[in-house]
Amino acid sequence: MNSVKEGDAAEDFELRDQDGKEVRLSDFKGKKVLLSFHPLAWTKVCADQMKSLDKNRSRFEKLNTMALGLSVDTVPSKKAWAKELGIKDTRLLSDFWPHGEVARSYGIFNEEGGVSKRVNIIVGEDGKVKFIKTYPAAQLPDIEEIIRALEG
Repeated sequence: MNSVKEGDAAEDFELRDQDGKEVRLSDFKGKKVLLSFHPLAWTKVCADQMKSLDKNRSRFEKLNTMALGLSVDTVPSKKAWAKELGIKDTRLLSDFWPHGEVARSYGIFNEEGGVSKRVNIIVGEDGKVKFIKTYPAAQLPDIEEIIRALEG
């Protein structure tokens, strides 16, 4: 599948967060949503990426933005990982089953590795993709770049 592009309507989805609660993209209509895909929990760069979301939560709130972390890890794994990292407010979503379905629907699933690519996607209040950037697996996304994109 082709990767989603800026201007495309964002594909709605329903996943469970680390507490087992259902989350739908459409639940956040009227807000911007940062979909922060990471390959796997329990890895350093992914941990730093999710801690950065949690640390900047108040900045996201001021920008009418909900930040969500997504990976193919299971709900129990996400729960244990969030606890380990001290993440209290950021919702970490499990794209476990069907395996990587949301990442596939956005065209960012790494078939060879069985995980999503490291990608940040900003969905605007209108439900359209406003920003998308793919990062090398070992690179921590620049949170300031994301904040600037949300402000713009």
